[in-house]
Amino acid sequence: MATEPTERVRDFVRETVIPVEEREHGELHRPYDGPGIHPRERALRAELQDAGRDAGLATPQLPVEWGGLGLTALEQAAVFEAAGYSLFGPIALNIAAPDEGNMHLLLHAASPEQRERWLRPLAAGRIHSAFGMTEPPPGTGSDPRALTARAERVPGGWRLSGEKWFITGAREAGLVIVLARTSGEPGDAGGATMFLVPGDADGLTVERDVHTLDAGLYGGHSLLRFDGCFVPDDGVLGDVDEGFRAAQVRLAPARLTHCMRWLGLAGRAQDLALAHVTARRGFGARLADLGLAQQHIADTEIDLAASRALIRDAARLLDAGQDAGTASSIAKTFVAEAVGRIVDRSVQLAGGQGVSEELLLSRYWREVRPFRIYDGSSETHRWSIARRAVRAHEEGRRHDLAR
Repeated sequence: MATEPTERVRDFVRETVIPVEEREHGELHRPYDGPGIHPRERALRAELQDAGRDAGLATPQLPVEWGGLGLTALEQAAVFEAAGYSLFGPIALNIAAPDEGNMHLLLHAASPEQRERWLRPLAAGRIHSAFGMTEPPPGTGSDPRALTARAERVPGGWRLSGEKWFITGAREAGLVIVLARTSGEPGDAGGATMFLVPGDADGLTVERDVHTLDAGLYGGHSLLRFDGCFVPDDGVLGDVDEGFRAAQVRLAPARLTHCMRWLGLAGRAQDLALAHVTARRGFGARLADLGLAQQHIADTEIDLAASRALIRDAARLLDAGQDAGTASSIAKTFVAEAVGRIVDRSVQLAGGQGVSEELLLSRYWREVRPFRIYDGSSETHRWSIARRAVRAHEEGRRHDLAR
């Protein structure tokens, strides 16, 4: 589905972004002992986002009045995939996680005043943001009801206490969107509220980095501590005790946009592998003409096509205003695993170069492996999909009915 914005993004990524990615060996996040973010990482983000703005391609998912191109979810599928062809494409277009998901949440759940304060600078790339939901054990992970961070009502607002970890982009974030318990106990299905916390708020501390396989997300991942952090009443996002509901505004579309971006990188991995096997000879033939290599190539083409179809099916539901929860879980589970298979096959096809730094494939492998865990593990999504299937059957809905 090649549209004019998609073609522009493809050209921009190939001509502008990939040379930067190759120059930097695919590393965006750099561990840093100093305060904040490594100066080289900060400069790299600025370089990429300046290029995206100059090309007129920044923040394409937002409505025109917010500086975007007003793309539908289905149109985003093609544009985000084209951007994801490079690890650095999403950051250049200001569609990288977690900012893209946070912008969607602010657009649909924030008050007009909150949107002006937070969405405007996020859309322009003047600040970046974080989403504070995951906690150290026994707190919330794949099960949001395990939420332990608390917000206590005080005159004029709330005081937040607790820890969050694996929080992407927390260092130097202008905004941290935090989920905290305002009533009930861990394990309860309700009682959570979302808060808009300035990144420099008193009582909010970035304790340390959480080092992971991936290095493609700006600012890396961090452990945050909230120690009586004050948030005024106008920092409540949505309604008090309705935070789990607000989270779903963000999480289902964000799962899908993750799939879109990673599918682009999977296509790049296949292209790198094909470039190798069509040029390399062994056993009297091109590697591309050998049966086992052809099986890897064909299996990847099948995974790419199936992933694209599942993403677009869920995107159509979102555009129609229908419940896309199951469709996005199905897409996320399949695409996360398919992308892992694709990159692993590409590494195998490239042989020694695949596991070296001669190609970017080893970097891609490290980047995509966590996707089967981030945004809900494959096991959690399968559990959710199965529960919904059982419930639908018990309610009399059958698979022979047109959907």
